[in-house]
Amino acid sequence: MSRGRPVLRVAGRVAVTPGLGRYLAGMLLWLPHPVLPLLGGLVLKLLFDQMSGHAAAGMDQVVWLCAAFVGVEVLRGLVLIVAWIHGVYWWDGAATVLRANVLRSILTAPGTAAARQPYSPGESLARLRDDVGDLVDFTDESVPLAGATVFAAGALGIMASIDHVITLILLVPMLVIGVLSRALSEVVRRLRRRARVLGSVVTAFIGDAFAGALAIKTAGAEDAVLTRLRAHNRDRRAAAVKDRLATDLLDTVTGTTVEIGIGLVLLLAAPAMRRGDFTVGDLALFTGYVGWLATLPRAIGGILHRVPQAAVSIERLGELMAPHEDARDLSRRTGLWLRGEPPPAVPAPPPHADPLQVLEARGLTVRHAGGDRGVHGIDLRIPRGSFTVITGAVGAGKTTLVRALLGLVPLDAGSITWNGRRVDDPGTFMVPGRVAYAGQVPRLFSETLRENLLLGLPADDAEVARALELAVFDRDVAAMPGGLATVVGPRGVRLSGGQVQRATAARALVRAPDLLVVDDLSSALDVETEELLWDRVAAAARDGRGPDTLLVVSHRRAALERADRIVVLDRGRIAGEGALGDLLATCPEMRRLWGGERLAEAEEGGPAWPGARSTP
Repeated sequence: MSRGRPVLRVAGRVAVTPGLGRYLAGMLLWLPHPVLPLLGGLVLKLLFDQMSGHAAAGMDQVVWLCAAFVGVEVLRGLVLIVAWIHGVYWWDGAATVLRANVLRSILTAPGTAAARQPYSPGESLARLRDDVGDLVDFTDESVPLAGATVFAAGALGIMASIDHVITLILLVPMLVIGVLSRALSEVVRRLRRRARVLGSVVTAFIGDAFAGALAIKTAGAEDAVLTRLRAHNRDRRAAAVKDRLATDLLDTVTGTTVEIGIGLVLLLAAPAMRRGDFTVGDLALFTGYVGWLATLPRAIGGILHRVPQAAVSIERLGELMAPHEDARDLSRRTGLWLRGEPPPAVPAPPPHADPLQVLEARGLTVRHAGGDRGVHGIDLRIPRGSFTVITGAVGAGKTTLVRALLGLVPLDAGSITWNGRRVDDPGTFMVPGRVAYAGQVPRLFSETLRENLLLGLPADDAEVARALELAVFDRDVAAMPGGLATVVGPRGVRLSGGQVQRATAARALVRAPDLLVVDDLSSALDVETEELLWDRVAAAARDGRGPDTLLVVSHRRAALERADRIVVLDRGRIAGEGALGDLLATCPEMRRLWGGERLAEAEEGGPAWPGARSTP
């Protein structure tokens, strides 16, 4: 329907769903374009027969026949324009549906987030670009095939009524092309998959290189990166050449076979014309129809060599989707906005009906691949209004525990309950506004600060200002020339490490969750800033202006002193839990961690923990 991939730039807005109805409408709009030459050929036959004396002719009839032929061609051109305009919307709409369903599955499908994105971002983007394009092109090819089939049926019927032998010769190219396409389909499929895989490798490597530009520069690894990129490109180029060679070989054989068929038609027509069984008008009709008939074997060849390519694309896109989803979910109908203005803003989700009273985990076990590291048999209880801190040495399993609780990594054993009700899929349950998460590795986009905080959340200025204040980020934003309109750059490179972490905290706080989960917020904050942050969050909780239930991963005094309960992890298991004073008296691991923190604060010039005892 659309020959190419144009960009839509039309004023106004309209929501559409490019389903079967729009596809069939596009096909009906396109069909007159290849079918109208049937009428044009008949007009040419009458015209040349009259001009050559095979039929009674008058000048008026000749003029009218010429006008009729021009009218048919003009009408065909108008049909082409209308069909192409419709095809633009259909092509872009169909591609957007496929991409939207892949993203929907990655972001919202049941299951752990780690399982939903098994490939690098660059690899996934390559699939969304190339494989989606291949699938839509494959479907798009069926439209000219349908038109060529309708034309061929009519043309062969008319030609057979004139000379069935010559007409039969034209069927030979179609049979040859079908056999060749069948024989080469597996070769084309294999070469296309390898070309797509190696193309994705290049895209992923470039994405990683841009993301790690600072590390590459500081390590002086520019030459090594370029050498690796050239190697990947050589492999990709060789695979792409083989893929294109196989496709072009099939196209060449198709075209050559068609031309041979045309030559045979002309050779057979010459004796018939000498005998008078074949008129000049018949020759004009056959010559006009042969050119259009050539589109049928080409269309058949095109659709046949795209079949294995489309199979590869479906397989590669399916690998990005949840295990329980299939091709029907990939093509699920969804509303689209294809013109200028964006759709209306998404309304805020209604409050959930089960505000947190108690969150419990029993026997949580996560084993990392390739070893026994992770967490084992963890029991955890977080009542409403509590401040729980998880602490431990590096590698003790703190982040793994939090991510398991939130459904970001799969559980090997254990259960999670919310207010006594079992949570079967924590990945889609532990979301705002039940839970908000400020991760250990902050993630910001190269957008404005406001957009990074809201990420589409419909929040007013007062809610944003309150979140900035709680995160101790209000003064920093006020000092920025652009304020909340400041573009932070890729991964927030225009901000300091502490500002990035506080922006991440503000993003979680603006969602007003029942449970705020914070993973090692203090890694880039000084002691005074962290103490002020927890003071503000505690005050907001008392006043009902902020979350009153917190789960925090930290080893810093500011968090540990405020905790109602501390869970100490050692090599993936609970080494102790309770209040700070009790743990310092009963848990050797807590005393060891506490001694290291006290030494770190002394080196920073900060205060020692009040009431602390010496490490034994």
